[in-house]
Amino acid sequence: MAEPAPPHRAPEENPRHGRLTARPGPPSVRAAAGLVPLTDAAGDPLAMVYAPEPADGRPYRLVLLLHGAGGSARQGLDLLLPIADTHRLLLVAPQAAASSWDLIVEGFGVDVRRIDTLLTSVFAGHPVDRVAFGGFSDGASYALSLGLTNGDLVDAVVAFSPGFAAPLVTHGRPRVYVSHGVADPVLPVDACSRRLVPRLRSLGYDVTYHEFPDGHEVPADIRAEAASWLTGT
Repeated sequence: MAEPAPPHRAPEENPRHGRLTARPGPPSVRAAAGLVPLTDAAGDPLAMVYAPEPADGRPYRLVLLLHGAGGSARQGLDLLLPIADTHRLLLVAPQAAASSWDLIVEGFGVDVRRIDTLLTSVFAGHPVDRVAFGGFSDGASYALSLGLTNGDLVDAVVAFSPGFAAPLVTHGRPRVYVSHGVADPVLPVDACSRRLVPRLRSLGYDVTYHEFPDGHEVPADIRAEAASWLTGT
């Protein structure tokens, strides 16, 4: 008797399309609170995780934070670390496999798989009820692209000074926060967010947009505004 055919996989289930399989669920272990660096077998950095102290078993809002080109997991984490306790944010900041994220280098692939594995591990150790993606510069472009692809997991995306959004498939309609400096010399606002935001709105996304007078950076008041927008406080 012939072996049964393997189950059909829809194209968007493939990591090459940016799809993630990790989902929150009841934790199977108790992970440590505080700042936890994660490394691979060779000691190279994989990610940094920050969890506020548990509070009567209440779930966290998890925020995946993505660094800019040439950056580090710690730089991604620092985007919201100063206000993580105030807003009870479980921060997860992966390190890109290359100098920037896979989509920007050669297309979805290695970083999608790494992020999927990382999220699965974090979900196993912490109670999570909502998930957001965020990032700065190339990390913001990647957060938008991956977040719109996985809107059945992600309910919000925070994009600080993004260049673009390029999902290959989309699911759901996560709400979006975008900020951009009008004097940005790296990713000029006219070519980036002033084109991107109207396009997202035309596609039906709820976008909150804030310009500020500085350059390619994330001012403290913008971080605070983004966190308040994210948590509804």
